[in-house]
Order: sequence, then structure tokens, then C-alpha cells
Amino acid sequence: MSQTTILKSVRCTGIGLHSGKQVELVLRPAAEDTGILFSLRNGSGSTFLTPAPSLVVETSLATVLGSGRETVATVEHLLATVNGMGIDNIHIDVTGKEVPIMDGSAASFVYLLKQAGVRRLNKPRRVMAVKKAVEFEQEGKYVKARPHDGLHIDYTIEFAHPLIGRQHMSLEITPDAFAGELAKARTFGFLKEVDYLHANGLALGGSLDNAVVLDEYNILNAEGLRFKDEFVRHKILDFVGDIATFGAPIHGYFEVFASGHALNNAFLRFLDENQDIYLEERFQARPPVPEEAPASETLRPAPAMA
Repeated sequence: MSQTTILKSVRCTGIGLHSGKQVELVLRPAAEDTGILFSLRNGSGSTFLTPAPSLVVETSLATVLGSGRETVATVEHLLATVNGMGIDNIHIDVTGKEVPIMDGSAASFVYLLKQAGVRRLNKPRRVMAVKKAVEFEQEGKYVKARPHDGLHIDYTIEFAHPLIGRQHMSLEITPDAFAGELAKARTFGFLKEVDYLHANGLALGGSLDNAVVLDEYNILNAEGLRFKDEFVRHKILDFVGDIATFGAPIHGYFEVFASGHALNNAFLRFLDENQDIYLEERFQARPPVPEEAPASETLRPAPAMA
């Protein structure tokens, strides 16, 4: 089964969650066996970075990749889209040290990839498949994985908030499922945390335009939720993005409880260090993503968000 890339380059601009400033993103086709390759553009040139669990340098507000002094923040929604939509090889050019937050979901990135189209390449797709059950737990939160032909995520969250509580969703991750069931789910946070972050000069780009914000009893966004269980859907989206930092697509059945970026990365580091025990290289059994021409609409840069 063939590896894939995109047919043409696409770009967008948006607000960075950390800086609150406009940043630019360009997605470009890549050759076989390139994988996901970031080009971090700065005033003196570019630094190239291929995601790996050991290169995740921060997880408190978002997933941040880094090499030396160069970092790129808030990569999880874009990586989730690349992973969820079945793109194996892609160049990602970032100007501004972070991926734009857009509306807090992955919907804009799905749109970009559909505009770019999909191209099949001439080498078979390689995946790292879970071959032996593994459990990774910290403070009652856990990620468990077992063999499965494909990527399936069974996720449970639990928050002491009347509008969240305990939510559960189980989903086989395919391009259609990702685009239809997960991509529109937005990141979320609590007003007291947002106030604290802003007061300390953090998350300066965060707003009701790019997150679901809750006070003690209510959702502050005028439009409400996009799904009644939008919270757990977004956690699955984050997980799909975080496992994309492994450096190769992972197949398995993942059961996750109350995890976040930090635990996701700790699990991936453990898996990476013990590949010989828990993982094996395989070729994809399912048909590859069909080759698609890009959509006909003219792609315009995304507007900067308040």
C-alpha cells in the first residue's frame, strides 16, 4: 500500500496561542520516506525538525517540539490532522515559532489538506504496530494499548464540572471519521485558568474565538457547544496529534483515561524506549487514501483572530 503526500502547497495565517501575534503556516509536498518535517523559519534561516517523543520539550499549555534553541508550539491539532487524514510525508514551514491556533479545533487544517489534495507515492506505507499489550499509568490516569489492525481510540475523561463530568467515546480513526467526528471539536479551558494565564503574560492569543471557556457553571461562548460531548472528542483529537510525534504512524487499540499532553508524551517515550518489546514494523493492511484532486475553491489566508 502506497505512502501519501499532498498534491500542492497551501498556506494560511492566524494568531499564535502563546504570543497573540500573527504567524504563518505553509504545507508543502514531500518525497517518499520524508515523514513529517518541520522547517522553523527565523530571521537567519531555517531549522529542520522531525517529530520524536524525545523532542517534545513542553506540555503544559500545548505540545511544543524543540531542537536546540528553536521550538515550535501548539503542534498537536495540525499533527492530528496530518495523522488522522492519512498523510505520510509533508513539509511544514512555520514562521512565528508556533502553529496558528485557528478556531481551537482542527477544522481549518482539514480544509487546508482538502485544498491541497492527496498524492500516492511509489513506496509502501510503513506503520509501527502494537504487538503486545502495554499499560502505562501515572496517578490514576492511564494509557493502555493492545494489538489492532488500524488505529482505534477508546477515551474517557472526568472533570468536576457540571457541564462536563464523565464523558466517553470510542472511535476507529479513519480520514472520514477524523474529519466528521473529531476535527470540529475545540480545545477548552476554565475562566479562572484563562485569567491567571493572561495575568502572567501566557496564552496571550487565547480567546472565546479559539476555545470553549467555562466558568463555574456555564459555557461562556455565545454559540455553545458544537457537540454535546465536544470535550472528549477534543481529547481524542489531541491524542491523535500527540501520537503523531512518534515519527511513524502507530496502529493499535488505545484505551485512555484522563490523559493529557504530558502523560501522552511520557507513554510515547516509554514505548519508544521499549520498541523491541511492544512494537513491530508492518505494512498497512487497509486500502490507501484515494488520490484526490484539490478542491476548486481559491484558498485565502485565514483571517487573524481577536
